[in-house]
Amino acid sequence: MKHTVQELADVGREFYRRGWALGTSGNFSALVGREPLRMTITASGNEKGMLDDEHFLEVDDQGEVVAGEGRQSAETSLHLTIYRMRPAAGAVLHTHSVWGTILSDAFYDKGAIVIEGYEMLKGLAGVTTHEHSERVPITENSQDYMALAGTIENILRDDNDIHAIYLRRHGLYTWGRDIAEAKRHVEIFEFLFEVLGRSQ
Repeated sequence: MKHTVQELADVGREFYRRGWALGTSGNFSALVGREPLRMTITASGNEKGMLDDEHFLEVDDQGEVVAGEGRQSAETSLHLTIYRMRPAAGAVLHTHSVWGTILSDAFYDKGAIVIEGYEMLKGLAGVTTHEHSERVPITENSQDYMALAGTIENILRDDNDIHAIYLRRHGLYTWGRDIAEAKRHVEIFEFLFEVLGRSQ
């Protein structure tokens, strides 16, 4: 568990440095167990560039804190939804970048950010060729997190092939088998978001 928290803290500091989780934005989690469902997640209100092992909580399948000090993020339910709908997921990372935020607005009417033909797509799990079209569905942001969790559940149920979801004008949610894979997915998407944004 200590190693998992350290890995997530390292991710937070790196993402802060790269401008993907500035201030207190974003949240990061990793699965602790599935039966019963438990995850460790960043506590709310902490600067991601200064994370340490005191800034993480363990929560149960209802989002209730079972270990750690602090307040759980309002977006805890979104992480839990992804773990329920993606049984292979072992980590969920949520970031707020400039390019992704711009694209989530620009492509909102189309329903998704679509990226195709780039070699970097092969960094996404299961993608073996640059001749691939990746959809990142965009959904409207909301402070009603129960409703938002339901929307994300429907998106994940309807599309088994996606690697991420974007909350409009808010941020990216992506996941992986473990923290390393989820981190790689963030890096791939952020590279491609910037390429796409600069080419518009």
